[in-house]
Amino acid sequence: MRIAEQWADSNLGLQRQGNEDNYFVRAPLFVVADGMGGAQSGEVASEMAVAAFDRGLPDGPSPAEGLVAIIENANRSIHERSRTEQQRAGMGTTVTAAYVGEDSVTVAHVGDSRCYLVRDGELTQLTDDHSLVWELVKRGKLTEEQAESHPQRSVITRALGPEPSVQVDVQEYGARGGDLFLVCSDGLTSMVQKAKLEPLLTNGSRPLDELGPELIAAANAAGGRDNITVILFRLEEVPASGGDRPAAEDGARSDDDTHEYATFTGEAVTEPRQGVSRPQEEGPSRASDAQEAEYRASATVALAAVRPRAQPIEESQPHGPPPADGPDGRRRRRRRLLSPGRVLFLGAVVGVLLALWLATREVYFVGIDEQRGNVVTVYQGLPYDLPLGVKLYSPVAHSGVTLETVPPARRKAFTDHKLRQRKDAESLVLAAEQGRLQ
Repeated sequence: MRIAEQWADSNLGLQRQGNEDNYFVRAPLFVVADGMGGAQSGEVASEMAVAAFDRGLPDGPSPAEGLVAIIENANRSIHERSRTEQQRAGMGTTVTAAYVGEDSVTVAHVGDSRCYLVRDGELTQLTDDHSLVWELVKRGKLTEEQAESHPQRSVITRALGPEPSVQVDVQEYGARGGDLFLVCSDGLTSMVQKAKLEPLLTNGSRPLDELGPELIAAANAAGGRDNITVILFRLEEVPASGGDRPAAEDGARSDDDTHEYATFTGEAVTEPRQGVSRPQEEGPSRASDAQEAEYRASATVALAAVRPRAQPIEESQPHGPPPADGPDGRRRRRRRLLSPGRVLFLGAVVGVLLALWLATREVYFVGIDEQRGNVVTVYQGLPYDLPLGVKLYSPVAHSGVTLETVPPARRKAFTDHKLRQRKDAESLVLAAEQGRLQ
């Protein structure tokens, strides 16, 4: 296979003051990164992600292993910078990369940017979004159509930066002549859902320099809520004659001839790298401060950035208080005497606790599981903690949404611990998962 045609561009959108997307175009490698974090941190994270691909895939490993290694290294660099520079704290980015081989295309992916394949007039999404709503789709609680407009669709469960390590999805797909691939940020797919995207991509074999601008225009026509980055490339069979160039040669030219393949527009980063683009808007920003603030209030956020980080207990440390030792180093033995009166008192306490425990089996309430990152949870029992660490409740069902994703006006219903029947509690949580709370 070789690349017959390619096109790439990034657009500010209509409701943003800055562009946090970045992309890398050097055939046979194509990458999109969508930054998050605000205050210019998002564009720094996405720039670091695409810059990691500058040297191409490492020699030796398969394309899949090479892509994973690059992304894992980028994650470590972004995470370390977010920890050492206060103004970059919490920054992160998605990344979706596609590499064209001799007879296949390898796609590596983290976050909710996407890669699509158009073949024989049919559009196929090759990547799964790492987001809360996509988890609900996989559980069968939401349809793909419901997920596209769900109010919590911007909460992603995986990104580069928030954690010291990251799990990368990678898959190799067999390629054919005529295959068209789309790699894009969610600024396109959140505005142009599949039902409208498919006709645009499958309507004949138009030149990509016509199709690409049309996709961006469609996203802006639908509201242009976020930055929009689009990469398109079409494949063709390599003729059997021996004099033709291999697929990768289209992008492996000398530095003096790179302009043909730097198809993006905008200003390059300092010390320009072939194929790396840092989008820059021309003219004044079209978004007001109020529009930017509204976007920031509900912008893409990694789940790791909103959940409290618990301090792990080292396995080598004792989990209880140290033993009291005597002067000779031996543990002192303590005599504990139980009088009959104490036995009767303890028996009464146990009886009361048992009665309370039996009562808790009949009621439920909705609350928040802080250890799981403020996940909305259905509990069985009474919402009380007794002395000595005794809890009168236990979790029975964890949802796919966090308290932060619930509309502020409805959060009290998830924190007041009102006693409910199980069906009532589960119905409230299901409404939150399906985005039906207003």
